[in-house]
Amino acid sequence: MEANDVKTVAGGLPVSYEPGTGTALVFLHYWGGSGETFAPVAERLPGRPVVRYDQRGWGAARELPGPYGLTQLADDALRVVDELGLSRYVLIGHSMGGKVAQLVAARRPDGLAGLVLVAPAPPRPAEVSAEEREALAHAYDNAETVTAALDHVLTHRALPDPARVVADSLNVTTEARLAWPRHGIIEDIADTVAAIEVPVLVLAGEHDQVDPPAVLAERLLPVLPTATMSVLRDTGHLSPLEVPDEVAAHVERFVAAL
Repeated sequence: MEANDVKTVAGGLPVSYEPGTGTALVFLHYWGGSGETFAPVAERLPGRPVVRYDQRGWGAARELPGPYGLTQLADDALRVVDELGLSRYVLIGHSMGGKVAQLVAARRPDGLAGLVLVAPAPPRPAEVSAEEREALAHAYDNAETVTAALDHVLTHRALPDPARVVADSLNVTTEARLAWPRHGIIEDIADTVAAIEVPVLVLAGEHDQVDPPAVLAERLLPVLPTATMSVLRDTGHLSPLEVPDEVAAHVERFVAAL
């Protein structure tokens, strides 16, 4: 993870913190990503405090011990917010990071002003067979499998730096890599996240094959009454990398209206 100012919070989690004014933006990356996944979005939102980090078991945080489940990742996010002393912030979670963000918001922490869920994993998971989950568990076995996932599943348009995305997807411990496809993806948190009270913006990719708009409309929106959804055109699942201008514009409008 590249950063202007890297802080290490309790427990050893390295965090990139860029100071600014107003509502802070805390980014949570997808399964296979890193704090750098949101760099193209963050650089289009100058002036605001920005927090990005590699989640436990990934990248700069790969040496941190487990567990690597959703509850632990939510605990980590809250610890980051607390130790940075953020008095008002918005969580921006992508895919797996979106499910983590939902768990954080369900705890109703002080200072949380809203959620932006980018191609989020829904709280009530879609039907995924054991065979499909096992295949997913091997998506990041090596550079060839990552490239195949990017080309055929994760993206709709060419990425500006695919080599970086491949490297991020491989920079993970085995335990952290397997935690999502074998456990997190099928964890039903619908009853828990019904407690969310803050405004929620859902950004779905028009051509997302992982969490398509129709699935989010069926399995996320009914659970989160404060949520509204916008569909991003001409993008797949990796919209922070595919269409960062559009993601940043939606984030800016959402935060400005809070």
